[in-house]
Amino acid sequence: MADDYKIKAVANKIIERLYNNGDLDKATLAALRGASKLTSPKAQKAWPIIMDYLPHKYLSKNGKPTAGEVAVYAAIRFYAIFQQGQDKFVSVKEENSSAGVSFFTALAKLRQDEKAKQALDRRVQVLLATTNIDSVLNSLVHLVEILKSNDNKALEIDFPLLAQDLYKFQWNYHCANEVRLAWGEEYFGHNNDLSEGK
Repeated sequence: MADDYKIKAVANKIIERLYNNGDLDKATLAALRGASKLTSPKAQKAWPIIMDYLPHKYLSKNGKPTAGEVAVYAAIRFYAIFQQGQDKFVSVKEENSSAGVSFFTALAKLRQDEKAKQALDRRVQVLLATTNIDSVLNSLVHLVEILKSNDNKALEIDFPLLAQDLYKFQWNYHCANEVRLAWGEEYFGHNNDLSEGK
């Protein structure tokens, strides 16, 4: 478990560096938004930052991205998409991570809107039904865009926690199932908590 926590810490440091106390690294953020994979030519703009923070043991030795590289890259890309057009920091600061919400808790809050619920449920169920990391990442991009477009700009989302989950997801089938169940519990179960609070 220490390994996945390390991935979370690395993602947090990279995100905070990209935000740079409000002086955003706009060129790198734009490159991240435009590159779906770490191996994309556009992603090369982010390589120096990623490789500066990611410990050597997580780096590829053969040019095929490691689970750590995939997880960190995905999380910082999702952050870049969500941060676009906003001045306020939309992730969580490492020292104050309890102030943010997990990605699937943020989706659960959006699910309270009856107009969004059915379409959102469909997308989340497609995501939860797969163990293919590329399909998961593709689904997550769409969910980040939906969350952003539904005026959830006040949310501080724990993107580093999502990196940690994505890292664990890639270990094996059993771990992928654990992560999917945890996401499903956050998304579907959280609504029970919100209903009880009414």
